[in-house]
Amino acid sequence: MKFDYVIERIESAPIRPMPFAHIQIDELFDQKHFQEIVSAVEIRLAPQTSDARLFESLFDVGYEIINFPGSVLNKDRYIEWHKSRRPDHGLNQSSCEGFGVTLRLAQPQSPVISELLTFIGSREFKSALACRFGIDASGLQFDAGLQKYLDGYEISPHPDVRRKALTFMVNINPSYDSQFNQHHTQLLRFRPEYQYVQEYWKARPAEERCWVPWDWCESEKTHSQNNSLIAFIPSDDTMHSVKAAYDHLVYQRTQLYGNFWYLADRTGVGPIWEDFVIKPSSARARRNFRGKLIEWLPKPAGDFVRRLVYRRAPVNVNRLK
Repeated sequence: MKFDYVIERIESAPIRPMPFAHIQIDELFDQKHFQEIVSAVEIRLAPQTSDARLFESLFDVGYEIINFPGSVLNKDRYIEWHKSRRPDHGLNQSSCEGFGVTLRLAQPQSPVISELLTFIGSREFKSALACRFGIDASGLQFDAGLQKYLDGYEISPHPDVRRKALTFMVNINPSYDSQFNQHHTQLLRFRPEYQYVQEYWKARPAEERCWVPWDWCESEKTHSQNNSLIAFIPSDDTMHSVKAAYDHLVYQRTQLYGNFWYLADRTGVGPIWEDFVIKPSSARARRNFRGKLIEWLPKPAGDFVRRLVYRRAPVNVNRLK
């Protein structure tokens, strides 16, 4: 297969520790192959004059709207919202103001894209990714494809759900200046005053993690390089986000995107971000909150929260039970 050299690049990629453990491989594909990929009809669409025409073009080359975080399924509702881009918390997470549409290529038309999708679904590619992170892929479900994300797509800072065993993405944008536009994945870390949220997740591995507001984190890195792969194992510290604001009529944010999933999901419902907001109504409520939170957490995390809440103006959690 023409892309076999990618396997060696994955196997030899160093683990980068900041802001969390991940690999990043720039120039993943040889330039000749990459230009062939981004020149394919499924990747480089002609500029469009309207959102409606854009959807028609995407459907014509084999894309389908998929159910995906940060996105809606109803294209007509999206087109109507996109005219004004007014903040709308009703169709996405409450920590977000907008939403987009995510489309996956269901019917590849060009030989190079067919071969590319066959490659990322191959045993060799999956094994290379899993082995690089020391996980056994034999008991995991794999899902991957070629996706486009339209303007407005937004996922606020989050570490990914616990059922996800590994995630990867490859930027294959057809625009030469795509790295300068706003639609890339950001790698983040919690601000010190919200570090207690991560400590709570560590102490409660049976509870699901959640998305949080943008101002709870600070960006450490933006994965904007074209022809670049990034991959990591989701954990309590793998905070990442996307907020797309660009002209998708010229080109569309395009990625190879995929995940390994654990087959069983034994995770219970966890707190949402509103539950982590600390706003005591009285000094007594403040003392009660401090005592409960410190009691819930193991000693190292409890000591951390004790230092935090007594050092600064208190922050309040109402429903952490």
